[in-house]
Order: sequence, then C-alpha cells, then structure tokens
Amino acid sequence: MKVSCIVIDDEPLARQGLKDYIDKISLLDLVGEFKSAREARSFLEDHPVDLMFLDINMPKLNGLDFVKSLSEAPKVIFTTAYREFASESYDLNGIDYLLKPISFERFFKAVNKVFELLQPASEKSPEDHFFVKVDGKIKRVKNADVLYIEGMKDYVKIYLDDGSTMITLLSLKQMELALPEDFMRVHRSFIVSIDKVGEISGNILKIGSAEVPMAPNLRTEVMQKVLGDNYLRRN
Repeated sequence: MKVSCIVIDDEPLARQGLKDYIDKISLLDLVGEFKSAREARSFLEDHPVDLMFLDINMPKLNGLDFVKSLSEAPKVIFTTAYREFASESYDLNGIDYLLKPISFERFFKAVNKVFELLQPASEKSPEDHFFVKVDGKIKRVKNADVLYIEGMKDYVKIYLDDGSTMITLLSLKQMELALPEDFMRVHRSFIVSIDKVGEISGNILKIGSAEVPMAPNLRTEVMQKVLGDNYLRRN
C-alpha cells in the first residue's frame, strides 16, 4: 500500500527535512511540495492525495484555516514550532501533531498511525453489492450495475447502467473504501468501474454515454489498470 502525500511549509529547510524523512519510508509517495496553503489548494483540486504534512503558522492562510476550507480534506499530520495549536489541530481530526525540530523516530510514529487508518483500503469487501440510504429507504446496489460515482461535497451520486442515478449522504472516500478492486478513484471527484471504461481520450474516460475526467497524475496508473498487460507491453 503506497500512501501519496504532499508537504506544505513556507520554510525551505523544513520542507527539505520532511522530504528527507519521506524518502526513507518506501510506503510514502511524495507527489508535491508547496510553500503556501493556497498553492496546495490549487493542486488538490485535481490531484487527490492520502496525506498532508501541513505547517500551521504560515502567512496569508494558516494550516488550520486551510483544513477548514477543504470540503474533503486528506489525512493531516500537522507540523509546527508552536505547542499552543495542538488542541485545535485535534479538533480538526489531525492524525498527529509534530513539534519542530522533528526527530525521525517521532515522524515515523506519526506515519504509522496513517498506515493503520488507511489499511482497510487494501482489504476490499468480497461482496458483490452494497447498501445505501436513498430518500429514506435502504437500497441494495449491485457492483456490476455501477458505471461511476461522483462526489458532491457531503454526498455522492451513483450512476447506474440502466440510466438511473442515486444520491446518498456519503463521502467519496467512504465509497472508495467500501468498493472492490475493480473500482478506482480516477479524480478527486470521481470513482469509476474499470470494466465499464469503453474509451480513453487524453484525460477523459468514456463510460457509456458519459465522459469522466481523469487526474493527470493518475493517468499512468489508470491506463495500467484499464488496459492491463496490453498497456505494459506497448510501452
């Protein structure tokens, strides 16, 4: 299980220190570093990640306010030189709170908490269906009937192959954890059934009559998943 992560800190030396630690842990995949929360927010709009190493005391938009501004925040490990922010960081469901200067041992302990929380993502349910609450009723949905799922803040919209849709109060992350391995999150707002992808054009997946965007940083992984060995042989 690879955990994608980003580093957000306005201090270059602090960013470098975290990058050095990340390089020592093979299960961490650093996909970006940013000197401000605003830069990171632009990146996250099209690049879903599992984890942020986030400094709190930054100019213009601090780390705590940044997390509050996100409709669906990744897991967060806060990093700061100021102990007084600890209480508020835990109120925002921060995984851990690392005081600078950060030792590798303390860093590793925090990262292990994230691995434990994300572990269920690799233990997909063997069931061929799931249940959702729609219009006050609990409905069974067969995995084979799902084309793709769209995240809409606190809700998801499920598109079925008979042309119908369902809207239910769940996050896209919750859906991702519940679905089997033949489903894949291809964008911060979309999960698709890999078997239902009929065409790929640039960063667009054609599923039935619909077109679903694919995050550029996930393109290679999606292509390998959709095309399997054929994709690997041709490249």
